[in-house]
Amino acid sequence: MKTIMSGQNLPVESVMAQEQEASSIRQIERILKLEGSQPKLVGANGEEITIPDSVYQVLRQVVHAMALGQAISIVPQERELTTQQAADFLNVSRPYLIKLLEQGEIPYIKVGAHRRVRFEDLKKYKEQRDQKRSQILQQLIEMSEEAGLYEDE
Repeated sequence: MKTIMSGQNLPVESVMAQEQEASSIRQIERILKLEGSQPKLVGANGEEITIPDSVYQVLRQVVHAMALGQAISIVPQERELTTQQAADFLNVSRPYLIKLLEQGEIPYIKVGAHRRVRFEDLKKYKEQRDQKRSQILQQLIEMSEEAGLYEDE
């Protein structure tokens, strides 16, 4: 489990579902996928509150990822990350991230001698990178099909 520190110095830990929780998580995922349902949270005292849509969307994403066996970390958007935290988020080495920063691919600020990257900027870069990768993959598939490397079965 990896722990990073939030802006208020509160630890943000990655959480991964235990094997014995898999069945319950799949059941929660099934319930959250039901269209038209009005999800509610029921307290121990029986008090009910409708889950706001924004919380519901995050809950669906978290439960889906956990059902796939992925670890989850929740990071506030306004947060500034160290270069190591940013590299971990992108799943790249720290030296490679520094190169991206110095090339202007990702904005950053300096705090003393240290670079900080806003999570929002990092997320934007990751989305653009992933979109470019998908486009290139699609082009490769199309070229392979045109060259007759793919055959329909």
